[in-house]
Amino acid sequence: MEEPQAAADQVEDCLLLVWQRQATRTERFDRENDRVKGGAISCATGTSPSQFEAALAAIRAAAASGDKAALLAELGMPLLYIDAAGNRRELQQDELADALFDDVFSPDVLALLRRVRLEDLTVVPDQGAFVELGSIWLVVDSFGGRPRIVTVNRQALGEAAAAARDAARQGQGRPAPLNE
Repeated sequence: MEEPQAAADQVEDCLLLVWQRQATRTERFDRENDRVKGGAISCATGTSPSQFEAALAAIRAAAASGDKAALLAELGMPLLYIDAAGNRRELQQDELADALFDDVFSPDVLALLRRVRLEDLTVVPDQGAFVELGSIWLVVDSFGGRPRIVTVNRQALGEAAAAARDAARQGQGRPAPLNE
């Protein structure tokens, strides 16, 4: 098992490497918010928590306003879309700008995007970060850069909802937000 100081030093080393690639840095925020489920954001993804926070804020705003163009700007292409039945499809931006947008960004996906927060992330080294059992995956395509949504998995979102219902039945759930 890694000593706490050794783990803290490794995170600091990852942040220093990331900051070298960024024009501006928010050191205090990044140090205070680098740990999420799975480890340190900076070590696992190659960017800073402040880059994730900026992306998530833009995603929340786009989902709340219904601004399709702003939401499309937060995507990495091609976007892997997994429908509720588990069928996989790689989509290009022109496909999303047309008929498929409403299928991919259904009301339940938009609801998730309106409420996603930095502390909801789980990171997987060299693979990215996800929320809600992999319903949404974000990946950084350049070291120190901004993450983009690369996967929308409605099958996983359904599984996450079922798990939340089961937890609530067992008295382990979180209270539902009142403003959604």
